Amino acid sequence: MGSVDRPAPSTHPFNSTLETGIRALVVLEAFHPRRCDLLEMTWLDHLVVHTGDLDDPDAPSSLHPDLPNRAAELVVRRPLVEKSLRLMQQLHLVDVFETEDGITFGASDDAPIYLDLLQASYSVALKERAQWMAERFANKPAAEMREQMEKRIGRWTADFRVEETFAGARA
Repeated sequence: MGSVDRPAPSTHPFNSTLETGIRALVVLEAFHPRRCDLLEMTWLDHLVVHTGDLDDPDAPSSLHPDLPNRAAELVVRRPLVEKSLRLMQQLHLVDVFETEDGITFGASDDAPIYLDLLQASYSVALKERAQWMAERFANKPAAEMREQMEKRIGRWTADFRVEETFAGARA
């Protein structure tokens, strides 16, 4: 018998560009017509799966396990969120807007059609959590939303800002 040596897959299905892009799309559709910038999308990508991290008694339970070192997730999540938003833009599911305040993202007109096709229990739970977050944050001005995010996940925001500072220094 021959050997069954096969190279291991080079990509992992969890937190892939596609999975992160779908999460971003779910969030943007829930927040529609509000547009979000990359920093907000990074926070929201974390919170949609870790809703339990919000200091809110009405918050739904987290979809993903509460791992002890998830504070570092925001640092590694930002480039992944950015890449996933570009993928969703190429698929015509996310629109990109250049404004005086920077670049923002919004769900395209085709997004609801695609998202209606996602009926797995995980997808439904993800949509419910995104809708719950939108009800609390979508109608707030960007500055107020940022203030609330920093207040609610402040211990991670500090770590995240250190990474932004380093990235800014390299630019």
